[in-house]
Amino acid sequence: MPGAERHLALSLRYLEEGKTLIEKDPVQASEKLFKAAEEAVKALAIGLDLEQARIATKEGTWWTKLLNRAAEATAEKLGIEGFDLWWKAAYYLHIEGFHEARIDSEDMKRNYRYIEALVTTAEKILKARA
Repeated sequence: MPGAERHLALSLRYLEEGKTLIEKDPVQASEKLFKAAEEAVKALAIGLDLEQARIATKEGTWWTKLLNRAAEATAEKLGIEGFDLWWKAAYYLHIEGFHEARIDSEDMKRNYRYIEALVTTAEKILKARA
């Protein structure tokens, strides 16, 4: 699970960086928080040996649809209600916050909990499997 550990470490780092930027720079916060969620989904896909991780390895890249399917497969495999919706909240931050710059600090604060839940859930699951 070395790949999973690397992605989890990045996820935790981005979560912390994003949290510190919520008040100062919501655009950058949204991108950091999206990256935190993205790395957590990758870590779980690898750690759970999901088909999506094997596809990403074979093709040498992850794309949005593959990440979406990995979040859905994780939710289904582990029976975590809402995990795939937490991912969708992260994607919302990525598009509306980073690309469109339409999210302010208040919106970021309301959505931060979903990203934090996704990342901390990934951390707990992967540490329990180590």
